[in-house]
Amino acid sequence: MDLCVTIKGVSFLLQTGLGILGNSVVLLAYSHIICTEPKLLPVDMILCHLAFANLILLLTRCVPQTMTVFGLKDLLNDPGCKVVIYAYRIGRALSVCITCMLSVFQAVTIAPAGPFLSRLKPALSSLVVPTFAGLWLLNMAVCIAAPFFSMAPRNGTILPFTLNLGFCHVDFRDNLSYVINGVAVSVRDFAFVALMVGSSGYILLLLHRHSRQVRVIRRSHGNGAETRAAKTVLTLVILYVVFFGIDNVIWIYMLTVSKVSPVVADMRVFFSSCYASLSPYFIISSNKKVKGKIVCAAEQDQPSVETQESNDK
Repeated sequence: MDLCVTIKGVSFLLQTGLGILGNSVVLLAYSHIICTEPKLLPVDMILCHLAFANLILLLTRCVPQTMTVFGLKDLLNDPGCKVVIYAYRIGRALSVCITCMLSVFQAVTIAPAGPFLSRLKPALSSLVVPTFAGLWLLNMAVCIAAPFFSMAPRNGTILPFTLNLGFCHVDFRDNLSYVINGVAVSVRDFAFVALMVGSSGYILLLLHRHSRQVRVIRRSHGNGAETRAAKTVLTLVILYVVFFGIDNVIWIYMLTVSKVSPVVADMRVFFSSCYASLSPYFIISSNKKVKGKIVCAAEQDQPSVETQESNDK
């Protein structure tokens, strides 16, 4: 195994391992919070769903990608490729949509109450689940073409307009199908990113307007938590936009060529998965509920370890 393959394999392995660990910890923490608290805030419900979407993305894309890099072949047959690629497309789409949803909901939460918002804010909690359902249905419909073009790798020359993912091939058969699929995915992504950036800009504007009233905000009930949550949302949005930009520069390049180099495809996979791997650690570091559950679990394990050591002695 040459040096380049080793570096690529270790990079994917670290990204996959850290991402699965981080998102699993966030999901376990929220599972415990759900069992101990009567009701989750809308932001917490969205963050929990974001971790679930990121976990789907990592399991269906990065895990087989890592196995392929290390030389494992024939991982999936045709039906397996169709299921995995479809699940990956949905997970990736949900990641951007839920991050956008998080930004919009947080902007509404901290916005000054007006005639419309005064009626909307109390209903936010009841709108979370229907919004989740709508996003799932939307992305299942947009990604429906993926299973029809996905297949297990074939021996021989890779045909034009075929994405070689290593463990699967996505064969669009002709330039029209290739471009239509790319445009549909890009339009959806850019629409949600534009809404995400707009709502995040509004959050920044509100935080700037209230910067002179920080002491008052901290003393008022709930506003400090809302401000911290807004800063967490802004961090996640900036993180997503950075990697989204890199991902789409590579994607636009891929749309302009008939045969995509495996190196280029691997670069796109790596950068498009960075958000899913890094975002849970921003959630853990900035969310007091999640951090508190992790610290509590660690403290509960500590006495048992000390007791075991004393018994061994």
